[in-house]
Amino acid sequence: MALPWIYPVRIVQALFGIIVIGLTGYVVSTWDGWAWSDTVNFLLFLGCWTAFVAVPYLALAPIWFPRLAHRYVVPAVEVITMIFWFAGFIAMGALLPRPRLCHSSVCSSLQAATVFGAIEWVLFAVTSYFAIVDVMHHRRGVAPKTHHNAHLGV
Repeated sequence: MALPWIYPVRIVQALFGIIVIGLTGYVVSTWDGWAWSDTVNFLLFLGCWTAFVAVPYLALAPIWFPRLAHRYVVPAVEVITMIFWFAGFIAMGALLPRPRLCHSSVCSSLQAATVFGAIEWVLFAVTSYFAIVDVMHHRRGVAPKTHHNAHLGV
């Protein structure tokens, strides 16, 4: 049996969340002017939310706790996380100076966190799309292969 495509995506989502935790945690630990930024704190929260709440729920609930994986809750978590990442990477990108003016390790860390945030947004946009399509199929009465996440290979 082949590994469904959603599992590697979930692993990457969790891994990138942990990377963002490390990058923003470094910035917060420097006591630099950036450390007091609500945007940096929001990205730190997003990394924690993604790695320790959203991805574990989205990956494990449909399989091990199907009662917790309500067909509207799964896409809601997907979409909320996608919106959070969009807001986070856009806000951070707007605060950063131009790349040629970014010479400190703190600034470089924030640039990297912004890039990983943008990739997280894309990943959650893709998985959100499939979660919404799944809900639409249920509303039309189209039966999935095995259960409500059959299109995700779960």
